[in-house]
Amino acid sequence: MYVLVTNDDGIQSPGLLALRQALDAVAECVVLAPERNWSAASAARTLFDPLRIDLVAMGDGRDGFVCSGTPADCVALALLGFLPRRPDLVVSGINIGPNLGNDVSYSGTVAAAREGTMMGVPAIAVSLDGRRDSDFRPAAEFAAQIAMLAVSQELTPQVVLNINVPSGPIQGVMVTHLGRRVYRDELIVRHDPRGRPYYWLGGDAPEGDLTEGTDTAAVANGYISVTPVHFDLTNQPWLDTLRGWRLDV
Repeated sequence: MYVLVTNDDGIQSPGLLALRQALDAVAECVVLAPERNWSAASAARTLFDPLRIDLVAMGDGRDGFVCSGTPADCVALALLGFLPRRPDLVVSGINIGPNLGNDVSYSGTVAAAREGTMMGVPAIAVSLDGRRDSDFRPAAEFAAQIAMLAVSQELTPQVVLNINVPSGPIQGVMVTHLGRRVYRDELIVRHDPRGRPYYWLGGDAPEGDLTEGTDTAAVANGYISVTPVHFDLTNQPWLDTLRGWRLDV
């Protein structure tokens, strides 16, 4: 099994290191990750600047590749010819913080996995509901387990397995659907020494829908959530509604 490992927190993230170390036990891995944090970058791609890739030592001394671009850039570069052969699987993570519910629209972690699926390679996104100093090993070990299953069970490239792991004791695993995150964003206005305003988009941590069967409820109750996500955003019921409008020119 040949696996491309990437993330959106940057090449020196402890989550990336733990993930690669766990996958090393079950696969041949190559790391190509961004040089900096791209959280909430979604599927941004670099179109008007050159991209560079360099070889670097990861936290345990093992080589990895670092890219000047976004998470999606990393996967695109890898699959378009940087790697010597096509990987069997893309695994993105382990993200520092969850990617639940509508977070998947913003997440660079999920976007990197989605880039793999768009290019015909099955993909997994892994996130931990924790902090930088959390223990990533349980999430990494589960990711390695599900990576083997994804390849042996022939996971379709039309699906991203979005995995979220609680930071506390793990009660089990639940197959879930996306819940809803309630964001509590606010605009914070400050002024520089010249009196010019500048802005932060801030706010308290989001809350999650606790409806049974959702990824948000599963993680809140101590379960690993595994959600099959696809990106056909068509609102099917509205197709007939719009046809009823009798649109014309």
